[in-house]
Amino acid sequence: MDRIHDWTVDVVNLWGSTIVERRAIFGCFSGLVTCDPGNITYILKTNFSNFPKGDDFKETLDIFGDSLIMDSPSWNDHRSLTRRALMSNLSRNIHSSLFYTMLSNKSSVIDLQDVFLRYTFDTSFSILFGRSANYLSTSLLPNELAQGLDDAMEALFYKNVMPNACWKLCRRLMIGSERKMSKAWKTIDRYLAMYIKAKREDMIKGTAETSSLCEGDMSNLIQKENDEVLIHDDRFVRDGALSFFIGANDTTGTALTWFFWLVAKNRNVEAKILEELKLIAFSKKNFQEKEERPKMPLVFDIDDLKDAVYLHASICESLRLYPLIPHNRRTSLEKDVLPDGNIIDPGMMIVISMYAAGRMEHVWGKDCLQFKTERWINENGNIGPRSCLGQEMAFVMMKLAASAMIFNFRVEILVDQIIKPKPSIVLKMKNGLMVRVEERVLHVE
Repeated sequence: MDRIHDWTVDVVNLWGSTIVERRAIFGCFSGLVTCDPGNITYILKTNFSNFPKGDDFKETLDIFGDSLIMDSPSWNDHRSLTRRALMSNLSRNIHSSLFYTMLSNKSSVIDLQDVFLRYTFDTSFSILFGRSANYLSTSLLPNELAQGLDDAMEALFYKNVMPNACWKLCRRLMIGSERKMSKAWKTIDRYLAMYIKAKREDMIKGTAETSSLCEGDMSNLIQKENDEVLIHDDRFVRDGALSFFIGANDTTGTALTWFFWLVAKNRNVEAKILEELKLIAFSKKNFQEKEERPKMPLVFDIDDLKDAVYLHASICESLRLYPLIPHNRRTSLEKDVLPDGNIIDPGMMIVISMYAAGRMEHVWGKDCLQFKTERWINENGNIGPRSCLGQEMAFVMMKLAASAMIFNFRVEILVDQIIKPKPSIVLKMKNGLMVRVEERVLHVE
């Protein structure tokens, strides 16, 4: 269990990229594990309607209620509002606070994963509720909601790999990971209810300072007087907020951590990204020719980074080796045949290993375990056909943080660390990432 992601890679290397199992490993269910690119495309895109998440999946992730990540029919409206909120002054201030945290700790060692998770938590919180949680402060104080979210994700991992009968028994007896889940669930509900109530009161009073996702969900709520509708809508807002927190907070903060670990181990990649950012910085409209260099620290806008091809490709390569969600589950509705010829029975559990899919030699070549940005760039210098399937929200947050960090600071990874994934729904580093951060001296040729 401690190395389950790498164990999955070992298994598919030994037995093939698709494995059909009808015995104890899946309990009383028939199941299939695959990391074959053709199968993945078929299941998640070509014949998507035959492979929903299923009632079993929903029961396992019951903490999310009726609003699993990106399943809402109003997602396009959410995404539009999200982008506007990301560009707001409040969100920009959160990006800037990343620097002050680094500067205040520049003479000491910090856990970079902790800092990035705080950064994405504050950004997600501001988008949801239109205010800052101040989790990314120089004092790095604990936050009960953030800890509750982390505990819930760890408990959910064990629910996904244990037979249903086992975790249900643990829940009945209130032992093991289910005890942790129960405590985390209560903490999450308590805080989300408090923040939703405060946001609703601000809207009624007309004192809401910034548009937010929750405000969009509750905009029709204010006109209604039926208490049942209020309760229902608050539950909907709560479910959507929790899904957004997990989709935009844990995943992006974790992805940034793996990205900087890989970049720090490959200084040639860092140098190329830095040169790309220098060209962008010196071409900014607000840069005066009489100045020798931009004022530091410098914060890039997302529009500044639209031509940062090498940065984008480096993030894609990082996500290939360390995907945000290492495993995905689906359930088949009807009998089907996958592109590789394997037969799918009705009701079969499908486990997709994105972690293994990014490490297959026959797909990526003999250098599949190497961090090689160029594999994402074609001969014309553009992003090639292997365009990343990551969500726009994650890429925006990663590019803003990565560009600002690389341009303004040099990150040195401390030696003698054990770097490995944590058993969790999200691919976090088990022991964090201890680094020393130095202000970068910008050399202008």
